[in-house]
Amino acid sequence: MANPEPLRYDSIPPVLYNSGACWDGFVPANPKNTTMAKIALGLGKLKPEAKIQLAKDIKTGMTANANTPTPNPPLATIGTLTTTAETKLTGVNALEEQLQAARLDLANALIALDAGLTQEAAYVQDVTGGDAVKIATTNMPMRRPNEPIGPLGQVLALAVKAGVNAGELKANWKKLRGAASYEVQVSVDPFTPMTWRGVAPSSKIRTVIDGLTSGAKMWVRVRGIGSGDPGPWSDPATMIVP
Repeated sequence: MANPEPLRYDSIPPVLYNSGACWDGFVPANPKNTTMAKIALGLGKLKPEAKIQLAKDIKTGMTANANTPTPNPPLATIGTLTTTAETKLTGVNALEEQLQAARLDLANALIALDAGLTQEAAYVQDVTGGDAVKIATTNMPMRRPNEPIGPLGQVLALAVKAGVNAGELKANWKKLRGAASYEVQVSVDPFTPMTWRGVAPSSKIRTVIDGLTSGAKMWVRVRGIGSGDPGPWSDPATMIVP
């Protein structure tokens, strides 16, 4: 007849202290009907310093401990592993201190280099009189000349949502290059040109439209205003007024 499978700590239902199950040939002495405790080292969550200290504490606790007469691995092995880890950690900390000092030295060197190049650029700017051909021979980069903006484009990414108060909508859109401000209009019928009416313009890429009729479906459109002609109207965005 085959021997029955030995009981384990994680048997279902769990093995109890008073169940008669043995661990390494002896029955743990506990008069209460208590489930066996399970060790949780939590090594994955520990920083190196804490892990090394835990190893030292365990070695101290198990030394000459009658409850753990034959440690496996031996405590001497644990001691050697701990010492090795501590030595490596000390080496890493020393290197990190050197690296931090080296980075500080680099930052200071770059600051000094910035100052030198800035002074050199001022000299070249002065001695060449701002002649682009002469400056180009020094390999110093130059600013690009301002390009004309040209006609304003269409406002994009217009979005409308309910405002904080009743009869209020919020609108926002993507910044348009060359626009100094934005014209905003609303309508209850976007297909009839005469129904569009203006609201307060905005110098920002967002606005709050108030005084609207709650429950009405409202369309909103925006166009950019610059130094020349206004840009084309955005595609309308719609929302029911809260």
